[in-house]
Amino acid sequence: MKSVLETADWWVLAFYLLALIGVAVWVVLQKNKNTEDYFLAGRNVGWFVIGASIFASNIGSEHVVGLAGTGFESGMPMAHYELHAWIVLLLGWLFLPFYIRSGAFTMPEFLEKRFDARSRWFLSVFSLLAYVLTKVSVTIYAGGIVVSELLGIPFWYGAIGIVIFTGLYTIVGGMKAVIYTETLQTVILILGAVMITYFGLAEVGGWNELKTTIREVRPDHFNMWRPMNDPDFPWTGLLFGGTIVGIWYWCTDQYIVQRTLAANNIKIGRRGAIFGAYLKLLPIFIFLIPGVIAFALSVQNPEVFALEKADRAFPMLVTKLLPVGLKGLVAGGLMAALMSSLASVFNSCSTIFTIDIYKKLKPQKSERELLNIGKIATGFIVVLGIIWIPIMQKIGGGVMYQYLQNVQSYIAPPVTAVFLLGIIWKRVTSQAAIATLMTGLALLIMRLGSEIYYQQEILDARATGETVVNGIMYAFATINFAHMAIFMFIFSVAVCVSVSLATTAPNYATIRGLAFGTLSDEDKAAARGSYDKIDIVLSVLLVVIVVVILTYFTG
Repeated sequence: MKSVLETADWWVLAFYLLALIGVAVWVVLQKNKNTEDYFLAGRNVGWFVIGASIFASNIGSEHVVGLAGTGFESGMPMAHYELHAWIVLLLGWLFLPFYIRSGAFTMPEFLEKRFDARSRWFLSVFSLLAYVLTKVSVTIYAGGIVVSELLGIPFWYGAIGIVIFTGLYTIVGGMKAVIYTETLQTVILILGAVMITYFGLAEVGGWNELKTTIREVRPDHFNMWRPMNDPDFPWTGLLFGGTIVGIWYWCTDQYIVQRTLAANNIKIGRRGAIFGAYLKLLPIFIFLIPGVIAFALSVQNPEVFALEKADRAFPMLVTKLLPVGLKGLVAGGLMAALMSSLASVFNSCSTIFTIDIYKKLKPQKSERELLNIGKIATGFIVVLGIIWIPIMQKIGGGVMYQYLQNVQSYIAPPVTAVFLLGIIWKRVTSQAAIATLMTGLALLIMRLGSEIYYQQEILDARATGETVVNGIMYAFATINFAHMAIFMFIFSVAVCVSVSLATTAPNYATIRGLAFGTLSDEDKAAARGSYDKIDIVLSVLLVVIVVVILTYFTG
């Protein structure tokens, strides 16, 4: 396999990597004095860095490879997930004040403060498993694809190379290294991806020609709003089920929330979330649309732009369209996305394991010992992620972004229900929280297991249009993944509410400030002083932009 990069590209790529190493070395020289420094960057990070870090953490492998692949394969429906920018606002306005008020390092720690230790233990272990099922394995898989495509090396060499390079600066520098390198990576990533969109539109003949070419072959490729009975992308599932997944991902997941917890007050954290929400609008135009462009080019000129697999759409555009020099910049952007995503999940995993598991078991350990344990834990997570990759490829029809949404649709509902109800309703009890999480886990195992078991029968049914197996478990396995999220969420809410009402109300004095209805006058006054008019205006404007985009892609 031959590399597509030429001498000038290698120089550009080398310059980017040196800049990245320079930032990492600068951070390492600052030294991490304690766990707050290592895991939350000393709680002294500005709004711009927080927003850029939120974006870079989110824009990882599933976007660089998977979102473009979905744009190539299925068109615009998955844009619903990228319009979750408004949910990032929920993080800043609804959830973050409670998190910062609690003083928690992690989301499991917040659950213990709001409920009890059982919920903390559950979410700690559950989160680590979820990272292996989704973020770690998907990122390593995409890293192998991108690096092998660009550098001309075998898949596994590329995957392991990305892991080692990223792991080194993450382990040594901690959250500071992650969050500041992500700021540089955000700039490089956006520049590189914008170049792809620009050259792609020029090659296809402009926006109008793109729409004309696509609609001649697939009339609904530009339509985000598929019928409710669509087997893959029903609008009801994407809009409502997607929102459930979005609240879990953006408002309760350590991977994202940890960035806002690095702020020293609610105002800075909220402004970081607002900035991150605006950046979140970009993936539609710099990843999904390029996937659609790749499909149009494969229709216009199949000899040059044909693809064997949808997930290779974005790397193909890099190799076919960009001039020498710019390929190196975009290659740097792609690797930036992969490394920032991987660094974020490494740091989140080590934070959860060290603070929520190891420190609970060994409370007498010193700060220095906790730092070392956090570094060691990362390696085990990586190994598990690599082992899961072959299984991952059997779920979601082999298209990575769809695989990710499948699994997240089953993980999200019980966690979303517990956090959301726990904050907005003070009556939720600790018994209700653990009951909801446990029953949600049982449903997740049943659904994921049945989907894997009936994978071949599901593929055959899609190919022939006929059901080849009967039975309750097969019917359960074939419910659309987004609709499944809705059903699981409704079930989780019902469990949470019914158990809460059937058990003794919590002692409200012990959860003061952690739920609406328990806020003191001082809490309310601090909340009113934590935002300005500009924060409100920018938030409303973002919601308007989201509505405009949803309205535009209707056919």
